[in-house]
Amino acid sequence: MNKRRDFLKATFAGIATLQLQPLASLASPQNSGLLFDYWMWVRPNQKESEAIIKKRYQSYREVGVRGLFFEDYSKKHFQIAKEMGLETHRWMWTMNRGEKDLLAQHPEYYAVSRSGKSCATEPAYVDYYRFLCPSHPDVPKYLEEKSREQLEKEDVDGLHLDYIRYPDVVLPVNLWQNYNLDQSTELPDYDFCYSKYSKAAFLKETGIDIDKVERPDQSLSWRSFRYNQVNKVVNRIADVAKEYDKPLTAAVFPTPDLAKRIVRQDWTNWKLSGVFPMIYHGFYREPVGWIGTAVSEGVQALNGKFPLYAGLYLPDFKTEDELKEAIRLSKKNGAAGISLFGETDFTPAILNVLKSFH
Repeated sequence: MNKRRDFLKATFAGIATLQLQPLASLASPQNSGLLFDYWMWVRPNQKESEAIIKKRYQSYREVGVRGLFFEDYSKKHFQIAKEMGLETHRWMWTMNRGEKDLLAQHPEYYAVSRSGKSCATEPAYVDYYRFLCPSHPDVPKYLEEKSREQLEKEDVDGLHLDYIRYPDVVLPVNLWQNYNLDQSTELPDYDFCYSKYSKAAFLKETGIDIDKVERPDQSLSWRSFRYNQVNKVVNRIADVAKEYDKPLTAAVFPTPDLAKRIVRQDWTNWKLSGVFPMIYHGFYREPVGWIGTAVSEGVQALNGKFPLYAGLYLPDFKTEDELKEAIRLSKKNGAAGISLFGETDFTPAILNVLKSFH
């Protein structure tokens, strides 16, 4: 999955509902005794020796890291992480599913743009942007099955959803030049999902034929419908996670307003144990101070539903002092912790920054 990191460099990629023990509230870690959690998004390297893995994860634990979001399942990595006292959560691509078998067998599962382009054959921006249509009757069941495959593993402590949204109808302004685009308005090629399944479901629910609406991109009921279609998928997976007594979290776009506006993502209405907004300030041409603003907006919108953890993209920080400021602002504005992304391995300098806050 190194493609995602490459894309991030040049483009833009993403009170607990579950009453569980011992992970009911991610804001109150049982095994760390800390009031501000550290998490990391990582990709396990299957070729690494157990000695190297153990040394690395021990160094994370020593500075207060609570848990890891693993993009791939590796029994070796999961078991060593658990031995070091870290929580092991499976980081799962959700609506973005580019498996060759799925593309070949079920092209009808995929989202369609307002211009009629299917993600199965003409994905937006990059080749791996293969988003599913949440309104297809078989897609929610398919994603439930994929979630169960991970949750049933004994060494998986929780499930972490990513790409739980539509393709970006608007990219962060810092990235428009990469595609020679001006997205001051919502362009048809990037506005999803207009599949026949979405249109039929919308017509049944509202009585509105979206094909007869003059400006569908401005229809408030059409936007609300699309939010709710993804909400239903998330909350169905949340019910599954509850069956396994494991928490469900998600990587989402930076603020509730921004998430709705650019990827039709309504994360404040999900049944989660915690949310991890990707507050990657560099992509929005914002200063480090904006991280505090984004955290504050999210915390206020959630109003205690579940904890929020600020997702920070390490390459956006020019100095250690900037990273320290980001952590300070996250704490000040109500985040329950942070999660770090953007490095193959987290350097001693980064770990020392984390340690300085504990």
